Amino acid sequence: MSKIPYTGKSQQARQGQPIQNVPADPLAAAENLPAENPLLEDPDALAARLVESEDFVRNNRNVLLGLLAAVVLAVVGGFGYYTWRNTQGTKAQNSMYRAVNYWETDSLNKAMKGDGKAPGLATVASEYGGTKAGNLANFYAGVAALKKGNYKEALDDLEDFSSDDYLVQSRAYSLMGDAQLELNKPKEAADLYAKAADHNANEYFSPGYLLKEATARELAKDNDGAVKAYDRIINEFPTAQEVAEARQYKAKLESAK
Repeated sequence: MSKIPYTGKSQQARQGQPIQNVPADPLAAAENLPAENPLLEDPDALAARLVESEDFVRNNRNVLLGLLAAVVLAVVGGFGYYTWRNTQGTKAQNSMYRAVNYWETDSLNKAMKGDGKAPGLATVASEYGGTKAGNLANFYAGVAALKKGNYKEALDDLEDFSSDDYLVQSRAYSLMGDAQLELNKPKEAADLYAKAADHNANEYFSPGYLLKEATARELAKDNDGAVKAYDRIINEFPTAQEVAEARQYKAKLESAK
């Protein structure tokens, strides 16, 4: 929140609201000051206003009680939902623990479907989709499906995953591109590789994603698009190790014209 005081250049002043004149002499009375509050000057007016307020409360008692009840229910409901979400998150993490262990040891069937005692990644993702663990289960499940050659399943799982960590999210886009490439959809794959490269672009990972994009563009017979991807590597990330490959592949494409 801004701490800049109200001045003649503030938003209120620019919108045409009147600015109170302040006299040069700080001890003099300011011009055009508003009159004192009539309720403070006139006890009868204050008493009449209090009577009106009492009448309003009396006549609208049911409505006010209903509003109060709605507020209470909203607060209680919000607290209950927050508690439930925390409980679900704990359950999801506990359920996911063994599945991830199987995933790390390449026991992919058990990782995906469970071992009869603990659920697999697919179950965690579907039953706890609103939790962080459930969301992460989609990523693990997508990678497992990709390793097993279930490319459509991998694509579906990874599409259900989202992350605030730009490196992980970029990786997910790239893996989705891998799945599309295996499904013989090089244009869709190239678009996903480009998305991975542009998601908080950086010199460490973006060049590799752009190289994959260029390869997919070539497979899609889009040589101009491939050249643009190679040029991005060369011009935007000149110190990347992928630059040498980009120059080589670009030269081949241009010599083939």
